[in-house]
Amino acid sequence: MDAMEAIVTRRSVRKYTSRAVPDELVKELLEAAMYAPSAGNQQPWHFVVIRDREVMSRIPRIHPYAAMVIEAAAAVVVCGDTSMEKHKGFWVQDCSAATENLLIAAHAKGLGAVWVGIYPNGDRVKGFKELLGLPDNIFPLALIPIGFPAEKKAQPARYEGSRVHKDRW
Repeated sequence: MDAMEAIVTRRSVRKYTSRAVPDELVKELLEAAMYAPSAGNQQPWHFVVIRDREVMSRIPRIHPYAAMVIEAAAAVVVCGDTSMEKHKGFWVQDCSAATENLLIAAHAKGLGAVWVGIYPNGDRVKGFKELLGLPDNIFPLALIPIGFPAEKKAQPARYEGSRVHKDRW
């Protein structure tokens, strides 16, 4: 699958088979995430890989839109480390780029995944910090449940020329 195909055919998958995702495949997704661009090459990311069923079962109590994590083979929490910032506040953009790389890589490898936002919702941030024992300088940005897809989604046309402005608004 080439890059454009992976981008335009990727969809948010919320239903998964019971098939396990091998550790080596998760490592490849994390490698893709770590190749994301970052402001000043600060790379302020950390990743918490969750496979523990007990931990995963507690996530929907913290996040009302994360029920699909119960079916997932694994989940990754993308976190920003504010102590690594060279450019204050850019950790959000950096970790978002890493999240998107991970999602595209998952799709290209035949996996399903979905971006479930955590930051900037204070209650969700607090809940994930407590659940995962995150240090004060680590902020959870996104939860990404991962598994082999048990659903197939259509590819809608999304290019909207009216949203493109040339030279000026």
